[in-house]
Amino acid sequence: MAAEVAGEVAHHGPMEQFEIHRIISLNVFGHDVSFTNSSLMMIIALFLVTAFMVFAMRSRSLIPSRVQSLAEITYEYVAGIVKESLGEEGMKYFPWIFSIFIFILFLNFMSLLPGSFAVTSHIIVTFALAAMVWITATIIGFWKHGAGYLRLFVPHGVPLWLLVVIVPIELISYFIRPISHSVRLFANMMAGHTMLEVFAGFAVMLPWWGKIAPAGFMVAFTGLELLVAFLQALIFTVLTCIYLNDAINMHH
Repeated sequence: MAAEVAGEVAHHGPMEQFEIHRIISLNVFGHDVSFTNSSLMMIIALFLVTAFMVFAMRSRSLIPSRVQSLAEITYEYVAGIVKESLGEEGMKYFPWIFSIFIFILFLNFMSLLPGSFAVTSHIIVTFALAAMVWITATIIGFWKHGAGYLRLFVPHGVPLWLLVVIVPIELISYFIRPISHSVRLFANMMAGHTMLEVFAGFAVMLPWWGKIAPAGFMVAFTGLELLVAFLQALIFTVLTCIYLNDAINMHH
């Protein structure tokens, strides 16, 4: 009996929720490009984001409905972040930044639904998003400033003899941006979902009188995870604006 319980616990461990499963197996020139549960969740998120924005703004009423108000608040909130970080010139990049924010936000919120899949708890997904931001910011920096963009790695006012140390540090810091940008989102989402799964496991295994504390903690922790889901989407967006600000305004 103990062996069966141990086997069941091992099978339903807290890390099992992060497993990627193929839905449609595809192989192109020897490369596995299968359609997975992760791909499905991203498509669903894209569909829900589109449906939400279209439905919210379909009437554009002067007296907005609750859905329209929510969409407008979200829009204005991100627009405020972009204006404050990049100035009016940076507003040309607002649609891209807003898309990143709302896409990550929906993925984070959807991952808290029972039976869903936490896409942003996978480093490959968050790294792809962060690498997209880093590459885009780098291209914009060189496109706008040319070779002068390299001045970003030479802080103003630093003595010449210190540049031998400072420039390599600045270069390393710049090139690890995609890693730090992606790990922050991935680590927080993975840790939160793991904790929820652990306490859910406690609630299942314990007798009825022992379920109260884990169940209560799960309710409180789910509320905290909703806040974390929003904050992580916000932090990812703010860092995107900071990197773009370096590329556009060369502030250092």
